[in-house]
Amino acid sequence: MDQAEKLRAIVKQQNQVNSSNTRIITVTSGKGGVGKSSVSINLALQFRREGKRVIIFDADFGLANIEVMFGVIPKYTLADIMFKGRDIKEIITEGPEGVMFVSGGSGIAKLVNLDHEQVKRLVHKLSELEDIADVIIVDTGAGISSSVLEFVASSPEVLLVTTPEPTSITDSYALLKALAMHQDFDRDMTRINVVANKVNNASESKAIYEKLSAVVERFLGIELIYLGAVPYDSNITRAVMKQKPVSIAYPGSNPAKALRIISERLMNGEDGDAESRRGVSHFFSKVFESRRKR
Repeated sequence: MDQAEKLRAIVKQQNQVNSSNTRIITVTSGKGGVGKSSVSINLALQFRREGKRVIIFDADFGLANIEVMFGVIPKYTLADIMFKGRDIKEIITEGPEGVMFVSGGSGIAKLVNLDHEQVKRLVHKLSELEDIADVIIVDTGAGISSSVLEFVASSPEVLLVTTPEPTSITDSYALLKALAMHQDFDRDMTRINVVANKVNNASESKAIYEKLSAVVERFLGIELIYLGAVPYDSNITRAVMKQKPVSIAYPGSNPAKALRIISERLMNGEDGDAESRRGVSHFFSKVFESRRKR
């Protein structure tokens, strides 16, 4: 049995798990600068305030947005599990209000070099997140690189962040087109939500969604779900300068209120998504298998 067949066997074993208590939401965007990491962090805080145990998995190895916005530097990253034998609890860093996060660091780039036994050990260790978190928010890099698409294609729930800028809408379509062509993408088992960020008003946000949704459904056959909008507000910039999420720095601001509404919509829809949850091990096995196919 070659390595690819062994990896497929791991995924098949995980497929036999009917459901999972842990919800995985992957947040992504077609381009940088749209506020993707800000949305990830603030949604994590809103989930936490509702009593959920939340971990942000920072899968953007090129940047360190999560730790910068939290003002916390992690002691260990995913690479320390892979190559230095650290346990999963050792690489979890606690951020504000008890939101936890795991830094992928350079470990994301090195996943493709793992052999079968290393993958098996890593998946086993990451599966412990099942007992630690109710919600895992995966914050990917921006764009249509293979490292982004592997996480998005493996996720049962995707949250696509876009803005009114024409380039953002165009790049969002490019990301969805690349996703539709990805061999591991299952459109019947994937829920894709859209959040319009930095909008001026409600009508603008709906126009963004309707324009993108119509083109995506017609040419890609993918259904998009409108989750909500976050208004443009100078308080977000001020919060970033303070290295604090807007939900903490300015909890009464319009963006904080909008993100609370979006998180409530996500929580209200969680029961309907339960059947698509197959566990942390299944998710990461799928990501790693996809990398080995390159």
